[in-house]
Amino acid sequence: MRRNATQVKRWTTIILTAACMLGATLMAYAKDPTGPALEAEAGQETDGPAAPQEEEIQAQEPPQPQEAPDEAASQGQETQPEENRADGLVLSGGRYLDPNAPMVALTFDDGPYAPVGNRIMDSMEQYDGRCTFFVVGDRVASYPSEILRMHQNGHEIGNHTYNHKYLDKLNAEQVRSQVELCRQAVASVTGEAPVLVRLPGGRKNGTVLANIPYPIIMWNLDTRDWKTRNASSSIQSVLGGVKDGDIILMHELYSASGDAAAALIPALRERGFQLVTVSELARFRGGLQNGALYYSFGR
Repeated sequence: MRRNATQVKRWTTIILTAACMLGATLMAYAKDPTGPALEAEAGQETDGPAAPQEEEIQAQEPPQPQEAPDEAASQGQETQPEENRADGLVLSGGRYLDPNAPMVALTFDDGPYAPVGNRIMDSMEQYDGRCTFFVVGDRVASYPSEILRMHQNGHEIGNHTYNHKYLDKLNAEQVRSQVELCRQAVASVTGEAPVLVRLPGGRKNGTVLANIPYPIIMWNLDTRDWKTRNASSSIQSVLGGVKDGDIILMHELYSASGDAAAALIPALRERGFQLVTVSELARFRGGLQNGALYYSFGR
C-alpha cells in the first residue's frame, strides 16, 4: 500500500508540474501573440510590396529627356542660315547671293525633258547656280520627278503655255486657257502654280498682252540653239557678248543644249557671274509687275 501511495504521489507531482508549465506558456502567448513564427511571416509581407511599387513606377510615363524644349529650339535656330548676312550676302535658293555682283539668268524653254534637264540642274547645283525652266504644260505629267526636283532644289518653273501654240493666233479665251492649263499642270505636281510666263516664239499682240495677268519674260541674248543644235555655237553666242542682267534663251529638248549648258555654267562662274533665276534677277534689279514685258535687268 505504501508503495502504491508513493507512485500516485510521484505521478501527481509530474502532472502538476506539466500543468504549471503549460499554463505559463499559454499566459506568455496571451501577452505577445506575434511570436517568432509570425514575425517571419510579417517580414515577408513587408518585403512583398516592393515588387508592386516597381511595377507602378514602370507603369508610369517614362521620364522625358533632360534637354529643355527652349534649349532644343535654340540649337535648331543656330543651325539655320541667316537670311541676310553682315557682309551683305542674301540667302536665296539655298545659297548666298551678292546683290551688287554681276548676275545673269539662264532660261530653258520647251521642257520638261529629264535627260537634258537633269544634266543642266546637275551642273547648276555643282556651281551654286539656279535657273528658270519655262515648261510646256502637256509635257509635265511625263516628267513629274524632274519637275519636283526643279521645285525642291531652288530652280524656277515658268509657264510656256499648255501645248506651245502661238498665242497671237488665238482669241482671248484661248489665250487665258493656254496659260491657266499650264499653271494647273505644274501645280498638280508641286502644289504651286508658276507665275512667270514666256510666250511661244515670243509672239504677241494686243489680245495676248491684255489676257495674261502675269509678268511676261522675254530675253535679250538668244543662243538660237533650237536652230543650230550645235554646242560650240551656243557657247560662243553667250560668251561673246554676255553682260550683267542678261536673260539668256536656251531650250531643254536638245542634247547639244545640255552640252552647251554644262560648259557655259563653269565658264560664266569663272567670269564672275552669279547664275540666278529670273525672279532672283528681278528681285535685285527692280522687281516685277503683272502684265509687263521684261527683256533684261541690266543696270
